[in-house]
This record gives sequence, C-alpha cells and structure tokens, in this order.
Amino acid sequence: MSVRVAVPSTLLALVLAVPAALAMSSSPPPPPPPSSQPGMPGSDQPQSDQVTGRQQAEQLYAKAYEEVGKAKKDIEDGKSKNADKKFKHALEACEQAVALDDRYHEAWNLLGYTARKTGDYDKAFKAYDRCLDIKPDYAPAREYLGEAWLDKGDAKKAHDQLVWLERLSATEELKTLKTRYDAYVAQHPEAAAPAASPAAADSAAAPGSKSGS
Repeated sequence: MSVRVAVPSTLLALVLAVPAALAMSSSPPPPPPPSSQPGMPGSDQPQSDQVTGRQQAEQLYAKAYEEVGKAKKDIEDGKSKNADKKFKHALEACEQAVALDDRYHEAWNLLGYTARKTGDYDKAFKAYDRCLDIKPDYAPAREYLGEAWLDKGDAKKAHDQLVWLERLSATEELKTLKTRYDAYVAQHPEAAAPAASPAAADSAAAPGSKSGS
C-alpha cells in the first residue's frame, strides 16, 4: 500500500533537480520526505506561518544534497575547484541543519560525507559517531565510516564496519564497502584483517559501539 506525503512544492522541485549521478552507489541517501507543514494540503495542523526547526533542517539537507550532486558532476567534468566549493557549501548547510535538529541522523551522515570531501576527517569521524549514536543500525553511515577508515589507512576499523553491515543484512552498502576494502587490501596485503572470532564479531556488531576515532 502506497503512502502519500504532502511535499512543499519548493522543496520537491529542489529534490527533483538533483543530478541522476547521485543515485550511484556510495552516494548520500536522498532527502527523506519532509514533514507536513502547518497549513499545507493534507496536513491536519492548523494554519500557521511557523516553521519548525526540523522542517528548516530538512530544507537545508535538501540544499546540501543538491550541492553534492552538482559537485559530483563537476568532478566528472574535470572541474575539481568548482566541486570543492560546492562540497564546502554542502558542509555548511549540513552544519546548520544539525544545529537546528541535533537528532537528525541523516544530516549528521551527510555532514560526515561532505567533511570527508573537504578533507576534514576529524569532523567527519565526529559526525559519523554522532549519527550512529542516534541510530546505530544506519547502514549508509556504517559504509561511509568504513570508507573513511580506508582513506586513513586503517583496514581493521574498516573491517569492523563490514561486520556491522553483514549483521544488518545491508546488502548494497556491504557490497560497496567490501569492493573498496578488497581493492585496498589487494594493494596493502599486510593490512588485511584476520578472520574474526565469533566473540570479536559480536563485539564489533554490538549496538552503540563507537568508531574508535
């Protein structure tokens, strides 16, 4: 059974404008359906000009998502400097979003992604940790965290996220991260994580475990 959600026309247009390239693997999840705003068609809330912090945060998330899509297109076109600027704008929008709603886990995940793209790994790890504090089973953040650890040369911590994704049955994210992990280990055989014992795997997959950053 399909569920219809009232979507503000301006935000819907913003989301639909995101380039198709963002649908590829290892791309940020699309903006979640925005909350029904007071006075919008289909809303049972009273007419009001007031917009909640979460609704503002959702609009900022959609803006950041659009900037990421444009940045990825710039990279494809060889315009790396333009891409850097757009990733920075996306990061700023994500920071505003989580300032408005600290429990917006999707925004924390996208903040981590854009921080990585701007080279700020300390900020990225903190963002992923916050996202996973809120929702430990959020597979996209587990995948990105594993990729970040591979970027930093820590295959063991990346492998911990593979264990998580396998336990979550997150097939797509597991495949994407494992491809990255296998390519890294092929170039750095000494970095391969030893086969984990059941106890170690249980520990890595324990709800609420931290990334170790």
